[in-house]
Amino acid sequence: MSKLLNVSTSPHTRNYLTTKNIMLDVAIAMIPASAYGVYQFGIKAALILLISVISCVLSEYVFESLMGKPVTISDGSALVTGMILGLNMPPAIPLWIPFLGGVFAIIVVKQLYGGLGQNFMNPALAARCFLVISFAGQMTTFTYEDAVVSATPLAALKAGETVDMAAMFIGMIPGTIGEVSVVALLIGAAYMLVRKVISIYIPATYLITLSVFVFIFGQQDLNYVLAHLMGGGLIFGAFFMATDYVTSPITFKGKIMFGILLGILTGVFRLYGGTAEGVSYAIIFSNILVPLIEKISLPKAFGKEGR
Repeated sequence: MSKLLNVSTSPHTRNYLTTKNIMLDVAIAMIPASAYGVYQFGIKAALILLISVISCVLSEYVFESLMGKPVTISDGSALVTGMILGLNMPPAIPLWIPFLGGVFAIIVVKQLYGGLGQNFMNPALAARCFLVISFAGQMTTFTYEDAVVSATPLAALKAGETVDMAAMFIGMIPGTIGEVSVVALLIGAAYMLVRKVISIYIPATYLITLSVFVFIFGQQDLNYVLAHLMGGGLIFGAFFMATDYVTSPITFKGKIMFGILLGILTGVFRLYGGTAEGVSYAIIFSNILVPLIEKISLPKAFGKEGR
């Protein structure tokens, strides 16, 4: 009888989901925002996305080959990192900058810490922050129609100007390639939720917390709150970056704490910081605190003596 039993540690269930399946779903979910970005900003946007993806995939292949490690480009994680990084680029950025960002994301943030599952912050966002610090002028120059440099809606809002809510929802505004169309991002987010690639807890807590924060400490005006929700890449960050499996908490309690922290930090950066944005830095900072959040939020093991 003992030969028929396989005694092993948990978990004892199997699931059809694999890293490759999950990454493929995330990539599919970003297609609406990518397509709209190319439609809005033209062929240069497509080239930026392509260069970013090539840089990430190539960096992973070369690094793992040189280090004698198994090549993991087929799992799709480098593809997703490249897409996220490309969608975070301004449409007029020189092509060598997203290429450099891809190298930084994969080699410095991901591979030097052990590869997929070992990085302590989102590689694409870390690369974006690195590029903003290194090339502030190019990374904060946004063009719209006829390549005219324009202020983003949140920058206009911070300056006391009014913004067009319908244009923000559709995407007829200046900004990064992937953040401008809220409706395209929500279509992708809905796809991931239906496919159960992500849960709603982090995005919902994030959006609710920021709404309350800007209402209390900003302006007690519904349009003002909605502008903050639809601008600055918040929807993109909440659904596609804050929900990253590796750099977000795994427990329900931890997800709620993580979302609240994200909302508060984004509100502080936007209302009291030097720029109108704040999503990228809020997510990166919160990523660093995930081990502490999980230490607080993980339930006690059955039979473990309480303290």
